[in-house]
Amino acid sequence: MKRIQTLFIILSCVFFVLTIYGLTHFSLYLILLLLILHSICLMLVAYTAAGSAADEQEVEKLKKELADQALSHENEVEKLTQSLKTHEQELMRIAGLKEQAEQRLKDSEESLEGMTQELEEARHRIEADRSLEEQERLNSLLPPAGDADDATINIIAVAQAAVDELQSSARKANLTVRISSALKELLVKANPERIRILFKNIIDNSVKYMNQAGSLIITISTIENDIFIVLKDTGNGLPQEETRHIFELNFQGSNRISGNGLGLAQARAIVEYYGGTIYAKSDSGKGMAIYIQLPAT
Repeated sequence: MKRIQTLFIILSCVFFVLTIYGLTHFSLYLILLLLILHSICLMLVAYTAAGSAADEQEVEKLKKELADQALSHENEVEKLTQSLKTHEQELMRIAGLKEQAEQRLKDSEESLEGMTQELEEARHRIEADRSLEEQERLNSLLPPAGDADDATINIIAVAQAAVDELQSSARKANLTVRISSALKELLVKANPERIRILFKNIIDNSVKYMNQAGSLIITISTIENDIFIVLKDTGNGLPQEETRHIFELNFQGSNRISGNGLGLAQARAIVEYYGGTIYAKSDSGKGMAIYIQLPAT
C-alpha cells in the first residue's frame, strides 16, 4: 500500500470520528463538512488504489513485453549459435576435403615418382638385356606405317578412336572401357596408325583375357617432356613370374586362349621404336596394369 493511500485512510477515520463526536457537540453545518471531507478521503483512497492497480497492470504488461523480447533475443541468439555451428562444421568438412585432396595429390605424386623410377629401371634392364637379334625381331613386329609419316598427333584422340573401334567387343564381354585424363589434347610426334594399333592391341588383350565383367581404365598424363599411359583392368591378372614375359613373342600364360601372343609383343615394339618404355604389373586375382612412357617428341 502506498503512503498516500495510508494518509487518506487516516484522514478519513479522523473525519469520521469527528463527525460522530460532532453529533452532540458541533453544529449541523460543521457535521456536514466533516462528512464531506470523510467522503472525499474515501474517494481519494479509491482513486489512488485504482491508479495503483493500473500502474501494476502497466508494469506487468511491460514485464511481459520485456520477457517476450528477451525470449525472442534468446531465440535469435540460439539461431545464430546454430548457424555458427553449421558454418564451423562446413569449414571443418571443407578443411577435411582439402586435406584429403592434398593427400591424394601427394599420393599421386609419389605414385608417379615411383612409376617413373620403375620405368627407368625397366628401361635399363631392357637396354642391358637386349641383343641385336632381339632388336631386329622387335623391329620386324612393327606394323606398316602406311602412307602417313610420323606427325604431331593428339594421342588422347587416337586412344579414343581405338576404344570406339573395340567398344562392341568390349560390351559383349561385359567390359567397360573408358579414358581418364585431365587434358583434352596431348600432342606427340608419332605415326597415328601405329599408336592406334598400340592401344588396340592392349585393349583387345584385356577384352580376351579378363573373362568376366569389369572395367579397363586408360589414364593418360604428362610430366615435363614425357607422356605416361596406364591401362589397368579388373580381371584375374597373372602371377608375377608370368607377368614378366607377357611382352615376349609367342608367350602363352596360364590363362592362355587361342592366339599367337603377337599383340603385346607388337605393342612393345611400337613403344620402344619411339624411344619409350613399357612394362606390366599384375598378381593373381588383382587385375593387370600396363605402364607406358613415351617421349613427347
